Amino acid sequence: MSNRKDYNLGIMFRREHAPENLPGFARRAEEAGFDELWVVEDCFYGSGIASAAAALACTDSIIVGVGIMPAVVRNPVFTAMEIATLARLYPGRFLPGLGHGMAGWMRQIGAFPKSQLKALEEVTVAVQGILTGERLTFNGNQVQLDQVELVHPPDQIPPISLGVRGPKSLALSGRVADGTILAEYAAPAYVSWAQEQIARGKREAGHDREHRLTVLALTCADSTTTTARQQLRPLIASAIASGGIDAQIAPMGILPQVHEYMKSGGQERLEAAMPDAWIDQLAIAGTPEEWGPAIRRLVEAGANTVVLVPLPEKGLDELDVFARHLLQ
Repeated sequence: MSNRKDYNLGIMFRREHAPENLPGFARRAEEAGFDELWVVEDCFYGSGIASAAAALACTDSIIVGVGIMPAVVRNPVFTAMEIATLARLYPGRFLPGLGHGMAGWMRQIGAFPKSQLKALEEVTVAVQGILTGERLTFNGNQVQLDQVELVHPPDQIPPISLGVRGPKSLALSGRVADGTILAEYAAPAYVSWAQEQIARGKREAGHDREHRLTVLALTCADSTTTTARQQLRPLIASAIASGGIDAQIAPMGILPQVHEYMKSGGQERLEAAMPDAWIDQLAIAGTPEEWGPAIRRLVEAGANTVVLVPLPEKGLDELDVFARHLLQ
């Protein structure tokens, strides 16, 4: 895994794994040669900041990202304090991500904002301002701050990425953030389309700053491509049938066919009839010979980092499986 020059390769520690398994997983990821390790913050699972701190503390060089912290669940001052602390302890090794958070969870915990888009913008801008060390006053719809200032701002401010999906949120990321995180089921066509939305946001803001694009890719290793696709097929069919990834599959031009399958037999019909080509675009599957081109397609579409995401039912040893796959 040492021949990469134009992108980073990461691996995700899935939310399904207990936190006590993270230190060993992080050390193994670093030893295997992964550039980045990504942890998750989903409601009722593990804390993103605590997980990142644990992973950074037990490793020497691997970059650790959080994808993502829901912007509305923490006061931006405390978000900035968390980020600044890790940035000072581990300069250049921490990549914080913010996002809307799942709407259902945000409502469940009483944190759903009046405007998700405005809330994410205000929190992002406030956190960035606080991290610079300036004394900040902010009067927004979501964020109200009165002359707040960090005592220990970081010398090296980590790039703030937004984990977003649709056109308005992607344009927002281009306007105010340093990077974007694209969730699983990001086909190369969607990655290219997302880059266009991000570029639009940058033009609207009148800047052309460097923007880091991280793509999370559902990944399955197997001895044959056919068996890997069989494992991925129900997951992908379920995601498509839910309607939650319509923005991601629209650039592929397959929505009319998806609607046809759903009308003629629902998710069961979709799963049975879905072409293999869809799976190959929406995930990384199969043998080492297939993995290289699949990763390369994402990089050519604009990804700076490709993060391999194991299937949810897989164990911790999937890291070793992936490492062997990539070294072949």
